[in-house]
Amino acid sequence: MKKLQAVCHLRYFISCIAVLMILQCVFPAGSAAQGNLLLMPRRIVFEGSKRYEEISLANTGRDTARYVISLMHVRMKEDGSFEEITEPGAGENFADKYIRFFPHSVTLGPDESQVVKIQLNRSNELVAGEYRSHLYFRAIPNAAPLGEKQPVTDAGISIHLTPVFGISIPVIIRVGEVNTEVGLADPSMEMAEDTIPVLNLTFLRKGNMSVYGDLSVDYISAQGKTISAGTIKGIAVYTPNAARHFKLNLEKHPGINYHSGKLHITYTTPAESKQVKMAETDLVLH
Repeated sequence: MKKLQAVCHLRYFISCIAVLMILQCVFPAGSAAQGNLLLMPRRIVFEGSKRYEEISLANTGRDTARYVISLMHVRMKEDGSFEEITEPGAGENFADKYIRFFPHSVTLGPDESQVVKIQLNRSNELVAGEYRSHLYFRAIPNAAPLGEKQPVTDAGISIHLTPVFGISIPVIIRVGEVNTEVGLADPSMEMAEDTIPVLNLTFLRKGNMSVYGDLSVDYISAQGKTISAGTIKGIAVYTPNAARHFKLNLEKHPGINYHSGKLHITYTTPAESKQVKMAETDLVLH
């Protein structure tokens, strides 16, 4: 019986570890702050004559934290989530062989910050196209967190599950001329169960580079009055993806009637640069 229980506990342990690994791959890229670690900027792009870049790390928590930094490869799915990969597919190029960074680990006390330096290397070997890998900042758990219960032991097998937090940010190298285009297709409206208005649409990308920008939605009434219905920053469609399906929760504004008028949807380059309109479309409301 004890051997059977031990096998069951071991299977449970392995399944939990697998879940944690999947969570690390899917969630980090969605935010610039997680587990009390704040990163700026949220993405690194080497293009033109740029050869060096810096990332500022800050510990916003109350405890000292250590982070190990590594390069990983992820692929964006059509729903915007990510999966970790080890080999590039058709139309994908990894950037890891051309990137150096230092340090490879940092320890930050409360409210402390540090800079990680990134250098483009062997750029003479690059042919035209886009190369992408992700810098992954993985938190190293404390050896014995305060208040932690002792792990359960059965038949000599110790079960100890610790959630691991991390953030990944893309490091992109662009070589040659850009011929990328993006469009917005199939806009539609739905009401979620809690009556939140939700906009559905699809980003369509073609060309040799990824796209990245901000989405804004304006409601235009039948009388021509314009009200902001929603905005979201930092939406990417990475190579080699041709499409990304997206949902945006819109504002429940008293001046907006989602059954009349129309929505004007605009996708522009990021606000921190000179904003350029990349795509736009309208959705007539009924």
